[in-house]
Amino acid sequence: MNTPLATHKIGFIGLGNMGAPMARHLHNAGATVWVWNRSPQPAMDAEKSGLRRAHDLTQLAHEVQDGIICLNLTTTAVVREIVFGTGALASSIHPDALIIDFGTTGVPETKEFAGKLPWVDAPVSGGQLGAESANLSIMAGGSDQAFERALPILRTVGARVTHMGASGAGQVTKLANQLIVAQTIDAVAQAIRLSELAGVDPSLVREALLGGFAESRILNLHGQRMVHRDFEPGGRAELQLKDVRLICELAESVGLKSPTLENCRSQWERFVHEKGHGDLDHSGLFKLYE
Repeated sequence: MNTPLATHKIGFIGLGNMGAPMARHLHNAGATVWVWNRSPQPAMDAEKSGLRRAHDLTQLAHEVQDGIICLNLTTTAVVREIVFGTGALASSIHPDALIIDFGTTGVPETKEFAGKLPWVDAPVSGGQLGAESANLSIMAGGSDQAFERALPILRTVGARVTHMGASGAGQVTKLANQLIVAQTIDAVAQAIRLSELAGVDPSLVREALLGGFAESRILNLHGQRMVHRDFEPGGRAELQLKDVRLICELAESVGLKSPTLENCRSQWERFVHEKGHGDLDHSGLFKLYE
């Protein structure tokens, strides 16, 4: 077995659809991986697969010592709570430990966190399938030294790793990614529904468009979900809305005025809150047009 991380001690916090397979890849690469999750069952499942389960954040920090602690958490508020809250990581973490934040976290908060602890913001793109296949695209922010230290971990879970610049640059890039994703899902939903209403087979429309300029992973994967009305959650709509809100906050802070972005936020707010579909896959935005 190839074990490039055999000397690494790694903590992994957040074992959802993305985090669980990422932690498993690190374990399979030879690292000693300690896991913790807010709800215990995912950590118990990881333990059955050979990873080590910490019973609390203090134990995880103690076991990892000056190694690397990875976060894959849902919101900026949760990151703050886990790292800087009462009884959180910051109270017990080794001063030389490095934190890698794989989630989508606010840009100003990321810069704040990086001012307190060694930190790399490394949000990912590629969804659950990318996490399971270790084929994620990773956009990283942080100092050159921190990035080089994180690189073996990033290359284990991702196929494309780019150092975007200083702390926060990775999150800016991820929000640019999510702006394209959010609006493209909406465009694909409209296109599929338009063809249905016009009496043309939407599965054939999707197949035909995959050969032209409209081709995209969203048309390929989510277009098929829309045709088949398969909205079991991979990437939950409520998290897509969270990202769209972060995009709007960043746009306002840098002076970008965009009516299409405001409309995009309105659509996702309506889908999640008015329609109550936050637990559906984000491709389920299609339901707005039915």
